[in-house]
Amino acid sequence: MSTLRFKAVVEASKRVPVEIAVPGQLPSEYFGKYVFNRTQMAKYLSKETMKTVLEAIDQGTTLHREIADHVAAGMKMWAIEMGATHYTHWFQPLTEGTAEKHDSFIDYVNGPDGGIIERFSGKLLAQQEPDASSFPSGGIRNTFEARGYTAWDPSSPAFIIDDTLCIPTVFISYTGEALDYKTPLLKTLSAVDKASVDVCRLFYPDVKKVYSFLGWEQEYFLVDQALYAARPDLSLTDRTLMGHESAKNQQLEDHYFGAVPPRVAAFMREVEFEAYKYGIPLKTRHNEVAPNQFELAPIFGETNLAVDQNLLVMSLMQKIATKHHFKLLLHEKPFAGVNGSGKHNNWSLCTDTGIGLFTPGKTANDNLLFVTFLVNTLVAVYKHNALLKASIMSANNAHRLGANEAPPAIISVFLGKQLSNVLDKIEHSSEDNDITVDELKKMKLGISHIPEVLIDNTDRNRTSPFAFTGNRFEFRAVGSSANCSSAMTALNAVVAAQLIDFKKEIDAKMKKGMKKEQAIFDTLRHYIKMSKPIRFEGNGYSDEWKEEARKRGLDCETSVPVIYDAYTSDQTVEMFESIGVLNEKELHARNEVKWETYTKKIQIEARVLGDLCMNHIIPVATEYQSMLLDNLYKMRAVFDKEKADKLSKEDAALIEEIADHISAIKTNVDDMVDARKAANKLEDAREKAVAYHDTVEVYFNVIRYHVDKLELIVDNQMWTLPKYRELLFIS
Repeated sequence: MSTLRFKAVVEASKRVPVEIAVPGQLPSEYFGKYVFNRTQMAKYLSKETMKTVLEAIDQGTTLHREIADHVAAGMKMWAIEMGATHYTHWFQPLTEGTAEKHDSFIDYVNGPDGGIIERFSGKLLAQQEPDASSFPSGGIRNTFEARGYTAWDPSSPAFIIDDTLCIPTVFISYTGEALDYKTPLLKTLSAVDKASVDVCRLFYPDVKKVYSFLGWEQEYFLVDQALYAARPDLSLTDRTLMGHESAKNQQLEDHYFGAVPPRVAAFMREVEFEAYKYGIPLKTRHNEVAPNQFELAPIFGETNLAVDQNLLVMSLMQKIATKHHFKLLLHEKPFAGVNGSGKHNNWSLCTDTGIGLFTPGKTANDNLLFVTFLVNTLVAVYKHNALLKASIMSANNAHRLGANEAPPAIISVFLGKQLSNVLDKIEHSSEDNDITVDELKKMKLGISHIPEVLIDNTDRNRTSPFAFTGNRFEFRAVGSSANCSSAMTALNAVVAAQLIDFKKEIDAKMKKGMKKEQAIFDTLRHYIKMSKPIRFEGNGYSDEWKEEARKRGLDCETSVPVIYDAYTSDQTVEMFESIGVLNEKELHARNEVKWETYTKKIQIEARVLGDLCMNHIIPVATEYQSMLLDNLYKMRAVFDKEKADKLSKEDAALIEEIADHISAIKTNVDDMVDARKAANKLEDAREKAVAYHDTVEVYFNVIRYHVDKLELIVDNQMWTLPKYRELLFIS
């Protein structure tokens, strides 16, 4: 009997919801309690300092060091009153997670009496020096070149976790290159702001700023800690490298939006309580499609802050899950055969005057503005579809894309019939007609006591990687474990670059004497025709679409390491450099990090898979095979040959089948190990990553097939690893 597995099942089955402390206040009364937000700044900063800081946040003005001293004094006072004893610069290295080094507020007192005092200066607030050589840099920094800098980002408020004041920062090298996700994101937000304002002023001259907004939807799995600990593959790779699907998984679709299990409900409630204290406006929680899969989502916010809040909430979820005896799985595909987990990025642009640039308006001018931004986004996505795919691609996400309701690894845009008809009409019209987009229609259900249902001007397409959903675009291809900065940096950058090109074209046509409206319509007609290949309304899973996408010139590459080449193409380098976000050196360095990360993940999975096969699967299968052989031997000892052969026919067939699977597993594991050794000899990071994709990872599914077949054959009491029916249905 598999003692560990069944102990884990018993332990998990006996769990009860963890009691949580319920705040005796409404969320609005303690929202942002641990955040040095505008309310707290007003209490702890002078009016002049407050005014200067808000100008930096809202208008992008530069903060001087003397102002940092004033902010630091107020921030320290607030933090100490909240129980903080340490501070840290909280940054986002190229590891998908966050990093922090804690320092105490204490310092020596100058003078003959000595002693210590709590001290926190503007210098410590504005800048620190972590060890840059220990974080991924893609060759920008050598191991012996350790210096790197973190610098305060005042647009994202500081917050307190436990006893530590956390200050969101950027992370750059000693020579100035970005070593993080936040630095290029902030630059693209500035670029899309400036480019959008220039276009908006063709319609509304009073627009001074355009904000990029992000609303993320975080999907995740919860697995009981005991079951998780009994699965070495989950513990080491966050996904199951083997495991036959349960007889019942998600085929009845009874989990989606179903009643939340009590243990999970307690976890969800505590996550919300804690998130509110950090100013994270969680709005939605529900069961997702797969068993033991769930989702939470906030009200949308400014992109930079929304990214920071997502990283913080993922950290909070990990911590709170442990308290509730769960293990949080953010891997994009922890279980085969059921839905994976995404992090849909709902992206929009809005002016400081309150105009949603992806919201149809009530006047011809409003609608022309809407179509202008809509079409320019289509062109940007069309031109840079390979880059956008690279921005969301990872070893993890590759398992998710193209299966079980996840969008395919081909970037296309879904608009819906009404908007498609509007664009087609503009393309084929010869006059500059007014643009009208129907408002919400009403649907009568024919049931007297049910009110009319308002119908949106676009449907949804769950297989679309980039879908228009009414007043925003939903970038559905982003993975659940990803840092949203990667996708948002690419998206805002390509749109900014496209808007700059659009404005240049309009200016050139107006300079030649063309009226503004005529110049805009003339350019839009051209853009609509140009971007048609990116528009797709159908089933993204179909083989017909894959063939059609190739004919349209869309990027259809499936190898993750090769997909990353889009970052260093001439087109991408020129685009990023033209808007001042990333230079060629930084882009190549980031790809080195991506290739190395991919290699290491596949390398770890290959090692774990090989170890599990040799130390768990084959020994158990061999033991069961020996039991069958023993039974066969005893049959022949008791009965005559004819009767023994008849009675033991099934056992003999199973013995042979087990032998075939064991042989196939051993052969393929040996070949996989040889392929891994050969790949490890390669020096070039890209070549090694490609080798791991082409010659190592290809064994995973082959080996898994034979292991999963053995799982169906071997006595359940002997199987050592918790099965899918236990991992997915014990909650």
